[in-house]
Amino acid sequence: MKATAKDLRFHSKELLNTVNRGEEVIITYRGKPCAKLVPYDEFKSDTKTKTNLFGIWKDKEIIDDVDNHVRDIRKARF
Repeated sequence: MKATAKDLRFHSKELLNTVNRGEEVIITYRGKPCAKLVPYDEFKSDTKTKTNLFGIWKDKEIIDDVDNHVRDIRKARF
């Protein structure tokens, strides 16, 4: 199904109901596709990552666990 940005603004509940039924909704802006609404379970399966490291931490080879590293840094504050 296709919907415009205006439809998203004024009819978001109906579009979410459409997605809950299992359909994908392509949102267009000025006639060009710019976003896709998909059911959450389907989206979740596509975004599995191999590592817990992300952002600025993914390139740091010496840090294995970001949570512990950040906790160690914050210990000095308290």
